[in-house]
Amino acid sequence: MPEPTNEEIVRAYTRATEDGDMDRLRALRHADWTSDWPQSGERVRGDANMRGIIDHYPGGLPEVHTGRVVGSEDRWVMTPMYSVLRVVGSGDSWWADGTITYPDGSTWFYVAFFELRDGKVYRETEYFAAPFEAPEWRRPYVERMPVDVPR
Repeated sequence: MPEPTNEEIVRAYTRATEDGDMDRLRALRHADWTSDWPQSGERVRGDANMRGIIDHYPGGLPEVHTGRVVGSEDRWVMTPMYSVLRVVGSGDSWWADGTITYPDGSTWFYVAFFELRDGKVYRETEYFAAPFEAPEWRRPYVERMPVDVPR
């Protein structure tokens, strides 16, 4: 059976996150896995610490919905001098976005960057953002787009 592609790994990881499947997440995480939360200045180091957060989350777990997973498998190019170069922005670097509905009913946007190593998720960097009303002064300069978040 062939090894899963990085895309298959990331898609399985986001599905396991949506399903709250801790056993599957543990299996997909690298032994040195971390998750950085820059907005709060926190780093979760290791599956056991994430499990502690989940087990003690006030009001129950948020509901996660992944909108899309973006990345591509490794691509290589050859220079005129026959040097093989990796094309940056592919292979082990992926990202996903979606929404999270918290126990209080608020729904926020979510973006996660994934770094893979040895066929597992090695590092995540996650950002969480509440929707907000656009200021009126910008109206002449922007296009309004639908917001896919319940208010």
